[in-house]
Amino acid sequence: MLTALLLAAAEYDPKTHVQDVLLMGTKDAPVLTMHMVTLALSGLITVAMLLLVSKSIATGQAGEGNTRYLTKSRLGQFVEAMICWLRDEMIEPVLGTSGTKRWLPLLLSLFFFILVNNLIGLIPIVDMLHLGGMHTTPVGGTATGNLAITIGLAVVSFVIIHLHGIMESGVGGWLAHNFAGLPVFGLTSKKIGDLGLLPIALLVFVIEIVGHLIKPFALAVRLFANMVAGHTVMAALFGLGLGVLKDLTGPEIGTVVGSAAGFAFYFLELFVAFLQAFIFMFLTVVFLSLFNHHDDHEDDHAHDAAEPSPAH
Repeated sequence: MLTALLLAAAEYDPKTHVQDVLLMGTKDAPVLTMHMVTLALSGLITVAMLLLVSKSIATGQAGEGNTRYLTKSRLGQFVEAMICWLRDEMIEPVLGTSGTKRWLPLLLSLFFFILVNNLIGLIPIVDMLHLGGMHTTPVGGTATGNLAITIGLAVVSFVIIHLHGIMESGVGGWLAHNFAGLPVFGLTSKKIGDLGLLPIALLVFVIEIVGHLIKPFALAVRLFANMVAGHTVMAALFGLGLGVLKDLTGPEIGTVVGSAAGFAFYFLELFVAFLQAFIFMFLTVVFLSLFNHHDDHEDDHAHDAAEPSPAH
């Protein structure tokens, strides 16, 4: 019986839930794939959802009285609560007011776009189409489980991080940040010993550049790995129940155990879908903050120190 169970389960490949499907072109030169279509669909859903939410959040006509300030749909209330929490508790304390105003629209777009992709991956579109007899699936799967797509998202983060650094400090300030304040051109410095620091400054610059490349790569790999691992485990658990059902010797406890574990893991993946979208967005915020000016905070501390203490 155990042999029959293993053979039946072996026919069910969990990797099919995370692998891309070629629709047009060749394997070496793909023109259109399932993940491309899913990515475009998730983009349309994200834009449509946010437009719908913005209308429900917008202030109504004056004749509506105080109710014109109320959000008019449950989806709008849910999204508004998420946006307010992300802005007030996560983004503004790290980026400050000016940085939040500058990058909030793009950061929220990244968050909701990744979230929608993660949630689409939890809908068994591929399985339902297969049951209907369609073996070439045009849409479905988890696009964020594709490393090429997560690298593309990471490139967006990389660009805005360094664009923010240049906008904050200029090109010269950006370069100085990457040299960690060490003298770059020792010959132009009047300080004795600066020339000897030039090799160290160049080494620091190389290390900083490598670090800049590692950060977006880590973002891409983290999102990709979590999506692939979670969906593979969930498919394997459901596959355990499927494998037992194919054994016609009678009902087995494995069917119940596999299905129950699969459903439990499904809700965990639902949480992970939100968590990974948040982590990608928040780490981008943290990397943006590394280029922030700290002069304003120093001025505030100096101003506080200059004020005389009140007389007792």
